[in-house]
Amino acid sequence: MGKLIDEFRKGWQGVAPPSLSLSIAFAVACVLVATLARWGLAHVRPDVYFTPYFPAVFFAAAFGGLRIGVVTALIGGVLGVVVNFGDAFADRARFALLTLYWGVSALTIWGVEHYRTMLAEQRRISKRLIEEEDYRKVLVDELQHRLKNKLSTVHAVLHQVLHDQPQVWARIDPRLRSLAATDDLISRIDKAGCDIRDLLISELGPYGHVRFTLNGDRLFLPPKLAVTLSLMFHELATNAGKYGAFSSPRGLLQVSWTVSDDRLTVTWDETGGPSVDKVSEPGFGTKLLKSALSAFDGKTEVSYLKTGLHCIMQCRIPKSE
Repeated sequence: MGKLIDEFRKGWQGVAPPSLSLSIAFAVACVLVATLARWGLAHVRPDVYFTPYFPAVFFAAAFGGLRIGVVTALIGGVLGVVVNFGDAFADRARFALLTLYWGVSALTIWGVEHYRTMLAEQRRISKRLIEEEDYRKVLVDELQHRLKNKLSTVHAVLHQVLHDQPQVWARIDPRLRSLAATDDLISRIDKAGCDIRDLLISELGPYGHVRFTLNGDRLFLPPKLAVTLSLMFHELATNAGKYGAFSSPRGLLQVSWTVSDDRLTVTWDETGGPSVDKVSEPGFGTKLLKSALSAFDGKTEVSYLKTGLHCIMQCRIPKSE
């Protein structure tokens, strides 16, 4: 009994097609209920011959498909003509109503079958997309694992080669650790999101906590926005380490953020770094900064001031993902 109920539930929800026997049994039940309803209506209107069978045709076709719907419509028409609940007899008017009944039933069955076909196609596409997404997750996890192993190998090799050059190693080691931390962070926030302060500390920490200040309230970022901002912060921090505030002993960075309604504004201010005399052609990093927030109805403005790089990032915070 439990197996039969489970098969009926899956068939009713469209998860799996029901067996032929179950479809026939359901159609018979629909016809019986429609006939009982017709008997009840006969006490008020004896001339109601076919109307109660319309729902039976609809539900039978929705559950069992085209053939079951057609058979149900034919049986309902025959019962409407042959079975009488009163003194009425089959005349021309009843046969005219029979023609109308079968015409409407045909349209109903066609509409239901069209919907069933679209639903089946949607389920097939959804299943394929879910399988592809699961495969992508497995592939990404494997690539992240291999990348982490390769980075650890590079770290160990460089440490061995630069064993006699501690000053050089002291400059390289934090950068490698920063790359590893960024990869781990992106892997984590891609699933759960994170707080913007934790995100900035993870990106800027390797450059020294005394070199930057953070101003803003605690703000949890949804996964997609967190990943996007982590890539942008990493790009800005890398540029600051190469050419900006972090490349100078006296350079400082201040990052502040505010939220108004659902709009986030992040301001990146560098001071004390080398002066920028000439700006090179936009590279990948600049293009990333300019376009990354477009998916969140946002924009990025980058200015090269005498005091250092000034960047304003604005975007919409998604309510849910």
